[in-house]
Amino acid sequence: MTAEPLKRFSRDDGPQARPGAPARPDTARLVPRTARESDLPELRRLDQEVFGEVAYPAFLLRQLFDMYAEHFLVLDDGTGRLRGYVLAGTSALRADSWILGLGVAHDRRRHGLGRELMVAILDRLRRSGIEEVRLTVEPGNRAALLLYRSLGFRPEGPDGGLRRDYFGPGMDRRILRLDLAARAAAPQG
Repeated sequence: MTAEPLKRFSRDDGPQARPGAPARPDTARLVPRTARESDLPELRRLDQEVFGEVAYPAFLLRQLFDMYAEHFLVLDDGTGRLRGYVLAGTSALRADSWILGLGVAHDRRRHGLGRELMVAILDRLRRSGIEEVRLTVEPGNRAALLLYRSLGFRPEGPDGGLRRDYFGPGMDRRILRLDLAARAAAPQG
């Protein structure tokens, strides 16, 4: 399955709108861009939609934006609503990064947008000199595990990367790792 580039994505699978006709909000094109301070209320809404009770508190989302704005990408539908985001936290002293959040609005899933966001952030991290990227994923989230593995992420450490109670009792996670330096040096085929 090939993901359609974000700049061409349209949710409408039916007949296309007439040329020159204004786009309806449900068929608006998604534009990937760096997050802005003015996006914070909408980012909070989206994060709550995607992650529910484990969404970032507003104050923490604000601080993450302040710290990592250059590695905070959003999907803007042109109507004021964000439809996805990816956030990478980077270390100032080492060449490593963590994917701290990847979310796509429920009505925009299964169209390759998570993959497109990940490809965009990994490219940005590589250009910034980041050599290693890690992330955590819920062990039962098969779709996310398949996505990350297809991008080259592999379990870190023993037990397939499984860390029991990583976020607290009953909140197990898998830690996955991607060596961007090795991936960049590998021949492209």
